Amino acid sequence: MGIRAALAVHPGSGHGAAGRVAGAVADRLRPVVGQLTMVEAGTVAESRALMVRARDAGLDLLVVLGGDGSAHQGVQFCADHGVALAVIPAGTGNDFARALGSPMEPVAAAESVAAAIRAGTSRRIDLGRLDGGPWFASVLCAGFDSAVNERVNRMRWPHGRRRYDLAIVAELAALRPRPLVVETEGECLELAATMVAIGNTGYYGGGIPVCPGADPADGLFDVTVVGEAGRVDLLRILPRLRTGNHVAHPFVRTLRARRVSLGPGNGWVAYADGERLGPLPVGVECVPGALAVVG
Repeated sequence: MGIRAALAVHPGSGHGAAGRVAGAVADRLRPVVGQLTMVEAGTVAESRALMVRARDAGLDLLVVLGGDGSAHQGVQFCADHGVALAVIPAGTGNDFARALGSPMEPVAAAESVAAAIRAGTSRRIDLGRLDGGPWFASVLCAGFDSAVNERVNRMRWPHGRRRYDLAIVAELAALRPRPLVVETEGECLELAATMVAIGNTGYYGGGIPVCPGADPADGLFDVTVVGEAGRVDLLRILPRLRTGNHVAHPFVRTLRARRVSLGPGNGWVAYADGERLGPLPVGVECVPGALAVVG
């Protein structure tokens, strides 16, 4: 009978890039699966409903064509229902696909997934899970970086990278370190902090290796904490983020842990996989081998 697969297309991802390449991606997948169902969704609710419908029809593999938000929805569905996931990057950040080693061009990524299906290969990776809440595949962050996300989501102009640049400038002007407690199974940090990132994988923000040593197959999170940095200090740290060298800065602490709690309620909002979760406090756990991935 062959593999029963669904291709979930989020046509608005990447300013319409996903919709434009959907046909070419489907053409690469059809020859290597027994059945390919196309589902197209414009909203989170519609995406979830279509995925459930595909599961009820019998499904072995979900292929998500879109950005990190689309992949995040696919992770929820696949981890909850024991379905394998493949990600074809067609968004603006594509951090999860990058961490999986996928080609960044959608058709090339589809060919890589098709080759893995043909060879019958897959692997299991860890996921993070909030207490009583959703899964996340990449990075959970709070503090300066999540405040930038909050501001970007309120802005309607400009588009693209300039929106983030303007949001960074505005948040730097408003920067105030806040009290933070980072508790793991082995230690507890209490400090005035600027930001914190909990990485199942290394990347966020379109390729920034905020947790450069994170490995999604080692059963542990990598945690990056930036302490009481002022505006000038943060401006010196930010360029290092692009290379991962920020972890050597004296204001930065790194930890490794299976479980992490962040508190207290200090006004920070947590984001994971680029999606808004809500205000601190939050607790998260690394769940080893929670997701099967193809490609």
